[in-house]
Amino acid sequence: MNDIRRSILWVVFGFSMILIWDKWQIHNGKAPTFFPMGAATAPAAGAKDSGTAATPAASATLPAAAAAGTASAAPATAAPSQAAVRHEVSTDVYKLAFSSEGGSLVGATLLKHASKQLGTEPFQLLAQNEQHTYVAQTGLIGGSFPTHKTPMTLVPGPTALADGQDELQVKFESADAGGLKLVKTYTLKRGSYSIGVSHEVVNTGSAPVTPQLYVQLVRDGNKTDSETPFYSTFTGPAVYTEAQKYHKVEFKKIDENKAEIDKTATNGYVAMVQHYFASAWILADGAARENFVRKIDNNLYAVGAITSLAPVAPGQSQKVESRLFVGPQDEHVLEAVTPGLELVKDYGWLTIIAKPLYMLLSAIHGFVANWGWSIVLLVVMLKAAFYWLNASAYRSMAKMKAINPRIMEMRERLKSNPQLMQQEMMKIYREEKVNPLGGCFPILIQIPVFIALYWVLLSSVEMRNAPWIGWITDLSTKDPFFVLPAVMTLTTIVQTALNPLPPDPMQAKMMWLMPLMFSVMFFFFPAGLVLYWITNNTLTILQQAFINHKMGVPLKITNPLTLFKQ
Repeated sequence: MNDIRRSILWVVFGFSMILIWDKWQIHNGKAPTFFPMGAATAPAAGAKDSGTAATPAASATLPAAAAAGTASAAPATAAPSQAAVRHEVSTDVYKLAFSSEGGSLVGATLLKHASKQLGTEPFQLLAQNEQHTYVAQTGLIGGSFPTHKTPMTLVPGPTALADGQDELQVKFESADAGGLKLVKTYTLKRGSYSIGVSHEVVNTGSAPVTPQLYVQLVRDGNKTDSETPFYSTFTGPAVYTEAQKYHKVEFKKIDENKAEIDKTATNGYVAMVQHYFASAWILADGAARENFVRKIDNNLYAVGAITSLAPVAPGQSQKVESRLFVGPQDEHVLEAVTPGLELVKDYGWLTIIAKPLYMLLSAIHGFVANWGWSIVLLVVMLKAAFYWLNASAYRSMAKMKAINPRIMEMRERLKSNPQLMQQEMMKIYREEKVNPLGGCFPILIQIPVFIALYWVLLSSVEMRNAPWIGWITDLSTKDPFFVLPAVMTLTTIVQTALNPLPPDPMQAKMMWLMPLMFSVMFFFFPAGLVLYWITNNTLTILQQAFINHKMGVPLKITNPLTLFKQ
């Protein structure tokens, strides 16, 4: 069993070193060596990346209804017009900024979420400035029609949600363009991160027109500042359809023109995702649309959808309803907006395990009202559920530790005869009724559960700005005084000491070095993740110590310093 355990540990150690090296390369602005990612592209000197995007008219694959005149849409300028006017609108959850250029949403501050620690200014998700571009735009194509570059006028009316008011409407109107007038109405509701967006197309000309409506989210390719060299989360576009489900698209794939999405659909959404937050355009179910992702400027990307309208006769109008989500990745909120939107909170291949864990964690929080204690209680419940499975593994380890002196003496005595050494080792296993695999399989079975819990804690916006006790005021950031990582390192050392050491001195040293090096990473991990690991380590130590005592195995803590003096 020692050989198998050592092999597993060496694989884990080697893979960890590879991941650490790649994260270090990314942290220093270099390309990862082993696992290339969609790293942000640094803007070239003088590049225009502070403004809005080109219209989807540049697409080479528009729906069949697109006419030859499509290419005559608005010019692909990047910077906003100097004459553009910002209009601020506020609700109980938002402070929004709209631009008179296209009536686009160019700023969204989430009033219920702090930018950093609790008490700091609210978090700004959408923005349009010299440092960051992240905006929501719409317009018409198929002729010289109003686009997101067309000047629009704000219709007079209230711009703040008053006390006792549940709904606020913000309306923009364009002048006639190509025989069409576009009226764009945003409907904001109290407590909601889902914004209703109505596009009314009015034919002011003398001939029928068949325009197409596009909706898009435009963002720079910069990563969020919530990452460290030791862990990263996805930032970039995503497309969901019922047919192909959820597709993330790395910025690098767009650069290489290798983005794979479900391009045609009659349902779903297009989104822009980052750690803890997301935005998404949701067209009405049943409306045929073409989804797209593209690079539109240096370090500037768009994800969107184009849908065709029915012919609009002269003097007539047609409305197209849609919704725009801009907010936190709260699963309960996302599920209520539209099916599949909760997938922007991505657990990867462990979703089937992670989602029930999140629901259980939320249920516990409903009783204790503290996310830190909820993490502790959830780990206690998981350890209790796996108690008998763990007990089997720990009994095997205890037996191994009990016979370890005999094996080490035998290996020293027969080191010149490897074949005889193996025969004697198997003989000892049979005599002592020790299963060499007994301590490995039960632990391996549990690994997916605890990895899934790791992603739940890393991905859940509820951990953001959530206090635990004393100095831990935000479970999503590192411990400011490194107390929890130090405690975790201590518990890791104790846990390692309780396990049987490999007879080979070099392997024994590595068995000590690996958990210590692993602990160093946790000095930069969110406090909630470290708390989870401490709780797991502590319960493991208690169970191992109890089983050792019950089996009469002395609780002898190996001093690692003696190994390194050899």
